[in-house]
Amino acid sequence: MAAVDDGSSNDIFDSLPYYDDDLQNFPHLQQKVEQELARELKKVDQTALHPKVPPPVELFTDNPLLKGELDRARASQPLPPLDTLRYQLPGPTSNPGSDEEWKVALDNARAQLKHQQIRQTNLALLQTYGANAWKINNYLLESTTKQVEQASEKLKQLTIDVNRERKNDQDRLGKQLTSLETRWTELISNILQIEMANIALDVEIDRLNKREAELAEQL
Repeated sequence: MAAVDDGSSNDIFDSLPYYDDDLQNFPHLQQKVEQELARELKKVDQTALHPKVPPPVELFTDNPLLKGELDRARASQPLPPLDTLRYQLPGPTSNPGSDEEWKVALDNARAQLKHQQIRQTNLALLQTYGANAWKINNYLLESTTKQVEQASEKLKQLTIDVNRERKNDQDRLGKQLTSLETRWTELISNILQIEMANIALDVEIDRLNKREAELAEQL
């Protein structure tokens, strides 16, 4: 059903989904609509993105390590085994060990000792400030969650208001369309009746003219 403007607004409604019920009244139209939609979908490239859709973002282009880890996760590959050699303290393999071998073993021991010292420092900092930092982070997350929930509720209410207004407008326009269609049907019916009456009058006039001619001949 196509809607017309009632003069009170410049908006033109080409469909009234809240008012039109042709699919319910005429079930065979549903099959035709589905066939048309399927035919149109075959013409469209399903893999092509809409022009307004931004191109995909390539992550970690400047960090090969993170990019490789992301690719591993996308491929659902397992994590590589943990390298435990760095936590061991191997001595020189030769007996007696050379100065170079002892230097390597000593550097490894110093590196692991420094690593343990850093871990102890981090654990101490975590014990001192970790709880408060966690509480502050939770407070910020809760505040953000409340803001998002409030915004979501406002959008939901706005959506409900818009749909209610659309439904009211379409009901009003639909009733106007029904009234206009009824009036149009009545006018068409009146025109047909007048045309039939005109045809009957023409026939009657022709009959009277012939009768007049016959009487004139008899005189």
